[in-house]
Amino acid sequence: MNQRRNSGAKEPAPPSRSALRRQREREQRLQTILDAAGTLFAREGYHRTGMEWIADKAEVSVGTVYFYFKNKEDLLVKLLDQTGYELRNLLGAEFKNADGTLEGIQRAGMVFFEEFCPRHPDKIVLIFRESAGQSAVVENHRKKIFARLINDVQEALLQVARKHGGLASETAAEVMATSILGMFERLAYHYIIWQDRPEDLAAVGRDAVAFIVGGIRNLLSTKDNS
Repeated sequence: MNQRRNSGAKEPAPPSRSALRRQREREQRLQTILDAAGTLFAREGYHRTGMEWIADKAEVSVGTVYFYFKNKEDLLVKLLDQTGYELRNLLGAEFKNADGTLEGIQRAGMVFFEEFCPRHPDKIVLIFRESAGQSAVVENHRKKIFARLINDVQEALLQVARKHGGLASETAAEVMATSILGMFERLAYHYIIWQDRPEDLAAVGRDAVAFIVGGIRNLLSTKDNS
């Protein structure tokens, strides 16, 4: 049976070129403000940085900053979510693609030290130092980011375990995943924030990942866990 056409309904008109241009400009302005805030929070400190500083660095008015963000905490939360997405998109995806092998886990671990940390030192400072100990709202966002990352790593470890006969205990995968993220955080903090030695991160990463893989082998329940 033929469907009756609704002759009264009209297709919405596509946005004009000028509307699309204004939308791009708004998105670019938003990102410019985020980039300026992220740089200042990392280099000057979250509490020291004022909205006027952010506006000046972004080359916009203070009113424009407040048009996009209700306050400084709102800016920090948006930056955290953006950084968390980027970190999970890189690190989490690598762990998910580890193909159930220890070699895959090694490759995934090195991505953090060889790619994310050298390219994004300010984001390391933001997520590990400047966002810690802030409001309950900020802490809740940090918790969600790390919970998702831990879950990604835990799933990768369970894939390895399934290929090697299981794990020594029910909590082993969760304990290892939490420890791996904790190790990544502490090493990034030590070599980027405290000592400013990013040139050592590749070597540090190799040692850390070798240590991690040794721990995974130790917790595999199979006797032949090579």
